[in-house]
Amino acid sequence: MHATPQNLTPERVAELLAAGEVDLVDVREPYERAAGYIEGSRHVELGELTETAVDRARPVVFVCRVGGRSAFATQAFSRAGYDAYNLDGGVVEWVRRGLPLAPEGGYVADH
Repeated sequence: MHATPQNLTPERVAELLAAGEVDLVDVREPYERAAGYIEGSRHVELGELTETAVDRARPVVFVCRVGGRSAFATQAFSRAGYDAYNLDGGVVEWVRRGLPLAPEGGYVADH
């Protein structure tokens, strides 16, 4: 269990996701998700995030726009005994590093 959020780089999350080794949970608002999302992620709004929404048997990586909301989720789930991680820098950093968003032409929504 981690005392503080365990941050993973976008490249590492991309590797783990491609290998099917993590559950990537997007905790952003619906309009943010609609603008663009990481292929293979699941959408569970932060306010709807409960222990039943996450599989305790698999590592989970939370993602939001810049990493604040997902860090909050990571801390809460880590404290509850989950193998939880935060996508460092969120979707903004994912895109900055040249990683793709879906659908084609997806973008990071402004607040």
